[in-house]
Amino acid sequence: MEKKGLIYMDHAATTPARSEVIEAMLPYFAGKFGNPSSVYRIGRESREDVEAVREQTARALGAEPEEICFTAGGTESDNWAIKGVAYANRHQGKHIITSAIEHHAVLHTCEYLEQHGFEVTYLPVDRYGSIDPGAVSDAITDKTILISVMFANNEIGTIEPVAGIGRIARDHGIPFHTDAVQAVGNLPIDVDEMKIDLLSLSAHKFYGPKGVGALYIREGVKIDGFIHGGGQEGGRRAGTENLPGIIGLGKAVELAAGAIKERSAHLREKRSRLTDGILGSIPHTSLNGHPELRLPGNVSVTFRDVSGESVLRMLDEHGVCVSTGSACTSGSLRPSHVLLATGLTPEEAHGTVRFTLGRTNTLGDIEYVLDVLPGIIDDLRQTPHHHGDACYLYRKSGGRTSSEPL
Repeated sequence: MEKKGLIYMDHAATTPARSEVIEAMLPYFAGKFGNPSSVYRIGRESREDVEAVREQTARALGAEPEEICFTAGGTESDNWAIKGVAYANRHQGKHIITSAIEHHAVLHTCEYLEQHGFEVTYLPVDRYGSIDPGAVSDAITDKTILISVMFANNEIGTIEPVAGIGRIARDHGIPFHTDAVQAVGNLPIDVDEMKIDLLSLSAHKFYGPKGVGALYIREGVKIDGFIHGGGQEGGRRAGTENLPGIIGLGKAVELAAGAIKERSAHLREKRSRLTDGILGSIPHTSLNGHPELRLPGNVSVTFRDVSGESVLRMLDEHGVCVSTGSACTSGSLRPSHVLLATGLTPEEAHGTVRFTLGRTNTLGDIEYVLDVLPGIIDDLRQTPHHHGDACYLYRKSGGRTSSEPL
């Protein structure tokens, strides 16, 4: 098949801002630049526009506007939810429950709290990456002050039983936080029905701008302020609002919330074709994550006897953008903690590639990938050791990091 232009299949990492989002943001860089905290007219107008976005975001989640706080993105929202609840409730107990497959924004925050006297239970998952609500219930003690379980996993796409966990948390009077960064815009969410008390989201995951997100905080949840200074965000998150970013988030939320069913159906069709094509044409491959309860655009596949890093590089030469089951290009050669938690070996994790589809991907894109990928895998399997590949060197080194001599 003739080489195409850029084919982007890494939408779980980030998405391109939609043209409607950019158009909505542009006036706020100059003509509508007023500080929302200023009392003169252009400041008041900016404040009204920020509050309109707060209402849009709340509607998309089934929340109230005053329960939405704007942040710099998903990582900040996760940090605020976990640290804020932990410190505000530490006199009641210092036990937190989370899972072994959370995003590092959650895991590293929990590890930080462990260094400051808190106890954290990291729940295991089954081979599909699913968390057993019963395990959540069993882990609760009289010192548990927070449960944090992601809505859907960014690597393998598995959708967690959030509503069931929410009911358990509510029955025990424990705040429940979910990292919904991958879910917002892809899955319907109702924080009341699902008994969610805190929820993190990030605009750039659903075709909005980078550097802006939100944290939903149910009214009545005890939580410390996160950034101190001015009185923005109800006095809990100081700093002049990212006005263009908030406007962009609002437009992206509006567009995403209005077409979830249609977009999900579009993605599932493409996902099924890509999954069936890969598993049907390339031997010794397996799908990671739950086969049905998964994000509509996620395809995580393990190719035996190859390095995912090598697959990534060769697909990149063909104009296809994907990601791997390890972080070899970022200076870390360690395999994905998510894949290891599902039972994969380190070598299998290193042979994993994640394709995450988006709204502009076509069946032509899928067919192109299915045309070039079998040859890439075959070539790599016939090349002894994939010489020069960082992940292969990691395996041969016995697990030393990139800063250590081989």
